[in-house]
Amino acid sequence: MKTSHKKNFLLSSYLQGVNAGVGTEVFIRLKWAQTEYKGTLESIDSYMNVLLRDTQEFLEGKPSGALGLVLIRCNNILYMGSADAVEMTEMEYK
Repeated sequence: MKTSHKKNFLLSSYLQGVNAGVGTEVFIRLKWAQTEYKGTLESIDSYMNVLLRDTQEFLEGKPSGALGLVLIRCNNILYMGSADAVEMTEMEYK
């Protein structure tokens, strides 16, 4: 398999997995300012732009308010994961 075909296959497989998470609660950390968002994954595209609904914003780990519908551009995301997994990890460190 050519390298370009392999990359496309891997990206396609990854996006199928992420799209299976549509409708679940996720946690996203941005690259700067210790900004984090927790909300329900509404959609995600092939560039990894993310649309969240019922979104809550956290600054430096503290809740700063409800935002509702939020679009996060792909290049701002440091990491994204299941909100349940993030909460469990945080509880282990406390």
